[in-house]
Amino acid sequence: MNKKVIIPALLVVAGAASAAVALRQRTDGVVTCRATAAVPHREAPSRVVAEGRVSPRPGAEVVVGTDLAGTVTDLLVKEKDRVTRGQLLVRLDASVDERALEQARAKVVEAEADLRLAEAERARAEQLVATAVGSRQALDRAERDRDGAAARKTTAEAEVRRLQAVIAKSRITAPISGVVTLRHVEAGETVERGARLLTIADLDRLRIEAEIDEADAGRVRLGAAVTVRAEGDEGAWRGTVEEIPDSVTPRRLKPQDPARPSDTRVLLVKVAVKEAAALKLGRRVDVEIEGGEGRDLQGAHR
Repeated sequence: MNKKVIIPALLVVAGAASAAVALRQRTDGVVTCRATAAVPHREAPSRVVAEGRVSPRPGAEVVVGTDLAGTVTDLLVKEKDRVTRGQLLVRLDASVDERALEQARAKVVEAEADLRLAEAERARAEQLVATAVGSRQALDRAERDRDGAAARKTTAEAEVRRLQAVIAKSRITAPISGVVTLRHVEAGETVERGARLLTIADLDRLRIEAEIDEADAGRVRLGAAVTVRAEGDEGAWRGTVEEIPDSVTPRRLKPQDPARPSDTRVLLVKVAVKEAAALKLGRRVDVEIEGGEGRDLQGAHR
């Protein structure tokens, strides 16, 4: 008579991972044991905490300058004014160029009269040559006078266009629609060529530039949810990671926590925020980014 032999199943525990044991009944009554592979433990996704600043999107902030040196005669806007593209903002003194333009236009009229006369003289000389009364030399002189008058007219017209362009540059218009955030000059000031006059920003096109420590760079992914908080405000703004650069840069913001180093390199991650206009341009904010998947016990990234 055969007896049943029972082998107890063993529970193997290695760290936090447990081995599952499967029991199988054989036909001869002997119970065998089979251990399955251990299931690694994963940590819950972590958040990446960083500091950032409210910044304009590319092209959403413009410093308006001047291509001319001169005196600011009219400054037609003030800070916080909303302007539209093409709106006149600043006028520089162009009185000298305006008088020169009047003279250049008069020269154009004079050159046109000379050209009409020269063309008539050439036509008569050509008729005389055809009837064998006039000489070929007289016709050549008439053609030379006609060409000279045409050249003077072209030169005068070019001077008119040049002065018109200079005067146009003395009237500075808004390159974009937005809000005047800063005035760099006042009416009556004399400015040099290339001087900054105004700063205009489109406050409807803002985002957050978050400085992520390079050690956390691998845990940030595109489309990750972001929570933005500003000191002094009880609420929070929601956003998503919209751009991750390919390189790290030196830290721009000095950490508010004195224990954190200020000379580290960071990943300047761009965050799109809903209702970003409620945040002040340039304001410092705290950012929490939902991290990527966690690590198993061996520290391998999933």
